[in-house]
Amino acid sequence: MISSIRMVGLTLAIALTFAGCSPWSDLPELPPAPNVATYHLGAGDRVGIKVLGADELTGEYLVQDDGTIRMLLIGQVPAAGLTPDQLERSIEAKLRAGRFITEPRASVAVLTYRPFYILGEVGAPGGYPYASGMRVLSAVAAAHGYTYRADQDFVVITRNGQERRANVFAEIRPDDIIRVPERYF
Repeated sequence: MISSIRMVGLTLAIALTFAGCSPWSDLPELPPAPNVATYHLGAGDRVGIKVLGADELTGEYLVQDDGTIRMLLIGQVPAAGLTPDQLERSIEAKLRAGRFITEPRASVAVLTYRPFYILGEVGAPGGYPYASGMRVLSAVAAAHGYTYRADQDFVVITRNGQERRANVFAEIRPDDIIRVPERYF
């Protein structure tokens, strides 16, 4: 009886020792996601652009790998790193500078965001389409759920080259890389 109590105690002590040894235990927490109004465009985003009085410019445009969109009349327009509002102003300025339209009014809406990526202990790791307002749990569901080895307490999110710990209710962004770690016990 005493030997079995010692064995349980020893097992518990070992488990508690390894519980804090996760390679991600020292990562800082992921800060709250910025407001959607501050979303910055990047390569792979698809935007809808409407220009009042210029139906030939209205349409869907893909932000190319070089960070630009290509529009009739005004050519390449830098888009990567800009918010949709900033892109509107840039298009209007190019139309005004080229004297194509005297008082241009442009409207830009994000139609399709860049994908996010999920790796580790999920059923189907890979890249998935992002939808506005997604959370880690939605991303895990898109990747066919957790495997039996997954640590479901937290994930590691790589955003802009920085790794952060996040819980399953954290909001994700396009281009995020989500890693679901393996549990130890």
